[in-house]
Amino acid sequence: MSSPKRILVIDDDRVIRQSIAAYLQDSGFDVMLADDGLTGLETFRLESPDLVVCDLRMPGLDGISVLHQISAEAPDVPIVVISGAGVMADVVEALRIGATDYLIKPILDLEVLEHSIARSLERAKLRRENAGYRRELERTNHELQAHVSALEQDQQAGRHVQMKMLPVAPKELHGYHFDHRIIPSLYLSGDFVEYVTVGDEHVVFMIADVSGHGASSAFVTVLLKNLTARMRSDFGRHDDRSILSPSRLLAQTNKELLETELGKHATLFVACLNTKENSIVYCNAGHLPRPVLLSGDGEAKYIDGAGMPVGIVPETDYEEQTLQLPDSFRLTLFTDGILELLPQHDLVDKEAELLTRCSAAERDLDGLVELMGLNSVEAAPDDIALFTITKNYPG
Repeated sequence: MSSPKRILVIDDDRVIRQSIAAYLQDSGFDVMLADDGLTGLETFRLESPDLVVCDLRMPGLDGISVLHQISAEAPDVPIVVISGAGVMADVVEALRIGATDYLIKPILDLEVLEHSIARSLERAKLRRENAGYRRELERTNHELQAHVSALEQDQQAGRHVQMKMLPVAPKELHGYHFDHRIIPSLYLSGDFVEYVTVGDEHVVFMIADVSGHGASSAFVTVLLKNLTARMRSDFGRHDDRSILSPSRLLAQTNKELLETELGKHATLFVACLNTKENSIVYCNAGHLPRPVLLSGDGEAKYIDGAGMPVGIVPETDYEEQTLQLPDSFRLTLFTDGILELLPQHDLVDKEAELLTRCSAAERDLDGLVELMGLNSVEAAPDDIALFTITKNYPG
């Protein structure tokens, strides 16, 4: 059971003081009395009441001065002021200072005073609760900001590691020029590119677009990097030629991604470049837009091919296709974030616009980035990756 509320009554009129005290005590309050302002202040500081009832006109230290002192020392303690009908200017001043209510003498029905006290106590309780909620909210926000800051630091570190996984760019491999650019929409990207030499005649390359964003999507790019490295190692150590087969690489990727149970899928374009024959064997695992092949004479076209993304269903078959490359060409690969930046609404129109821009771009990747408007992208709606392979292409 809660203890009774403690009320301090300050009034120089003994009859009024005693009648208020008797009524409030009968109503269950614990009442303290003071017959002047100075005694009232001393009692307030000693007893710390829950509420003060104070007359405004008293000899010596008047009610306005008492109100000033109490409001300064304990602004959360409610004060009900009592005044004569002729001192309304004092009432206005008291309310400005912080009084919670006022009553006009004579108080014929003390139930009115009881209601005023109850309202003032309830308001004070609500103010204390709101202040507590604000403090708790500030504490929670502070903790949240600390967690967000730690998360951002973790993601920045993760992005640094992820960027380190990407191949060195630009790079010359067997007379072919490789270059790439990744623009993440968040700290961690779900887009990935890879190109590695295999033996003396081949370069295996890929571009991937993992569903979603953030850490789980970035983890899939780690899986792709690790898988490619393992298969490349098996080629060198055990003469296992699986890495030269895009369909087998995709089948293994599909298997391992499903085993992670992350609920992620990815689209990939994987190819094996035969540098002696100037041809590629490739598979398209649901990747859009399709790679664009631009020959030295300026003719641009999409490479045919379609298939199921990895990470959706087990035992998926991927069809390999072979393409003889021109003596002079640029092969450009994108992730679908590039389509979000094009103004057209229809996918067919977007693909047509992309083909036009690829034809108009200068030879190097920087020219393509500038033509696509990627230098001015501040907040990409999706991760964007560009990857170019050129040979003898006029600049």
